Amino acid sequence: MSISNQKILIVGGGSGMGLALARRCLEAGAEVIIAGRGEDRLRQAREALGNPAGLDMATVDITREDQVGALFAGIGGLDHIVSTAADIEGAYRLLPELGLEAAQRVVDSKLFGPLLLAKHGAPRLAAAGSMTFVSGIAAYRPAARGSVVAAVNAALEGLVRALAIELAPLRVNAVSPGWVDTEIWAQVAGDRKADTLAAMAERLPVGRIGQPEDIADAIAFLIGNGFATGTTLHVEGGHRLV
Repeated sequence: MSISNQKILIVGGGSGMGLALARRCLEAGAEVIIAGRGEDRLRQAREALGNPAGLDMATVDITREDQVGALFAGIGGLDHIVSTAADIEGAYRLLPELGLEAAQRVVDSKLFGPLLLAKHGAPRLAAAGSMTFVSGIAAYRPAARGSVVAAVNAALEGLVRALAIELAPLRVNAVSPGWVDTEIWAQVAGDRKADTLAAMAERLPVGRIGQPEDIADAIAFLIGNGFATGTTLHVEGGHRLV
């Protein structure tokens, strides 16, 4: 399925995997809307992408239903919706140190956010449209300090399967990345980021850490494959095997 001339909303498109996907979709001839909470970051992303004519941006907090409803009312019809958004600040903590507010932000951004995007976005999608959300390896290889992220990733994949049934024939899928070199690791590992990623690269069968483009390719596949729905595509360098 060609995405040329199709309209794609990418929530989280201002950085990391979302930005890589926006670049890939624009190169394929799609019309792209990047959305997120920070207008400055979106503007920087637009400049990084070369300010192409087919790119627009929208400021939205997907944990706020009023803002999600207004977003879709403003952009009209769509072909595909993607969300790479996640707010994990303060969530990677051992249980005695874990604050409920930090845990709630993860749930809101990675579970309720996609739920609201589906609720308000599904009526705007073309008949052959799709939604793709991003879960993660923590659901399969949980670690100490990662209980909340592991639980939310697993819940999101359950939501994807349920939405694929309820919203059919619209397609709903998830991509589950492994460790990917994005700025989120500054929150997870701080100044130990480089050493932490290098140690994991030595463990993985592919011998390297993922890049945002790896995940963008996987999302683009799910967008373009009209026979894929209710599934989770694992792109983690063999992490589940080690």
